[in-house]
Amino acid sequence: MVGLGEQRDEVLQVMDDLRSADVDVLTIGQYLQPTRKHAEVKRFVPPAEFDALRRTAQAKGFLLVAASPLTRSSYHAAEDFARLRAARLAALRSS
Repeated sequence: MVGLGEQRDEVLQVMDDLRSADVDVLTIGQYLQPTRKHAEVKRFVPPAEFDALRRTAQAKGFLLVAASPLTRSSYHAAEDFARLRAARLAALRSS
């Protein structure tokens, strides 16, 4: 989740940490404050920035990246896992 006051270099470091742990799937979504008792939104991230984060994550080697303001970890999960399976098979065939 982004929009909680994180810096871009922190997001990029998390991506690097996840890739070093062989994580293949990354979801990035906008934090939305569920109630006034929860942390407030520090910034609404524009769609173009989500696109840039998606491209960066793909360049770092993530096989599946979902990045948009409304993306959640369960966002299209069944379809995403089918795409991930196909991407992993393709990566095995090309190596």
